[in-house]
Amino acid sequence: MTRHDSSKTVEAVQKILGMIEFLLHQDGAGITEIADELGRSKGPIHGHMSTLYKNEYVIKEDKTYRLSLHHLKLGETVRDRLQIYDVVTEELDNISLVCGGLAEFAMSEHEQAVYIYKSAGENTVQSASSPGTKINALLSLGKAMMAHMSESRINEIIERHRLPKYTENTITTREALFAELEEIRISGYAFDREEKIQGLRCVAAPVTTETEIIGAISISGPASRFEGEFYEEELPGNVTRSAYVIEINSQFS
Repeated sequence: MTRHDSSKTVEAVQKILGMIEFLLHQDGAGITEIADELGRSKGPIHGHMSTLYKNEYVIKEDKTYRLSLHHLKLGETVRDRLQIYDVVTEELDNISLVCGGLAEFAMSEHEQAVYIYKSAGENTVQSASSPGTKINALLSLGKAMMAHMSESRINEIIERHRLPKYTENTITTREALFAELEEIRISGYAFDREEKIQGLRCVAAPVTTETEIIGAISISGPASRFEGEFYEEELPGNVTRSAYVIEINSQFS
């Protein structure tokens, strides 16, 4: 295959992936909408959508395309490979109930933190996150994992995310981030002190083995309640214990 052909193949795949990503965030779209969003002519877009339809990756209702139920199978297959999923759900359901907060578990992929599961306790904050949602790797869940990564990998994450400022408490310098990661290595847990959303605090702990970072577990809640000894000592104790339970179970998966 020539270099030119290879380039065309990659471009075609990129178009299809762009179409799937667009439909993922839309409640259906027609050929014109998809073409306008991707900046492409309608002819090739129609051909790609017909191919996706033929292979049952999309459905068509009148002139509107939507993702098909086939994607459920893909998601279930990926989730089933996570052999710790059952213990993760059990631990998150328990900690959210005990602490009255939003418990979440994430794993690292493509230099981002990706939500795997979440569980909300009574009268707690709600989140628009859902399984598969990617979040900034520089927040508490990400920091808990980053503390156990190599310096070169941490630098790659910084280059990707550029240390954006969300609130007055956001870490925006490389030096401050590395200093906090060292503290996390020592304590075993990470804080989000209203770094992403004013009024929202979080505590996270990494889930690791001797050779790899599995993910991280967190508990979030309003700053008005997540304060004092409850926030500084009780919550870290809860998330680290849950992280340890997941770690132990991962050894027998």
